Amino acid sequence: MPSFRITLIIGALHSGIAPGSVLPNLTAAAAELTTVEASDIAVVAGSPRAIVRFTADDAAMALRVGDQVLAAARRQVEPVSWQVTERVKARWYPVR
Repeated sequence: MPSFRITLIIGALHSGIAPGSVLPNLTAAAAELTTVEASDIAVVAGSPRAIVRFTADDAAMALRVGDQVLAAARRQVEPVSWQVTERVKARWYPVR
């Protein structure tokens, strides 16, 4: 089954949100629709970046999962940017 990921650059946390709760909630949102392979949060160029990697049958399903994760993120943070990508061999390509 193809592997996809959503990468979100995170802006400000909403008032009262604990930083440690964001990634588990994003992962749980994806897990409602599909199998989550991995999740991670890192600081890249000074900005927090959350990555949730998951499986999906096709690009349409991957975008649906991405939308669900993005909706969950918006309840806790202000997403600056996001992208759903698909792994093809050793590279990640944007899903359109």
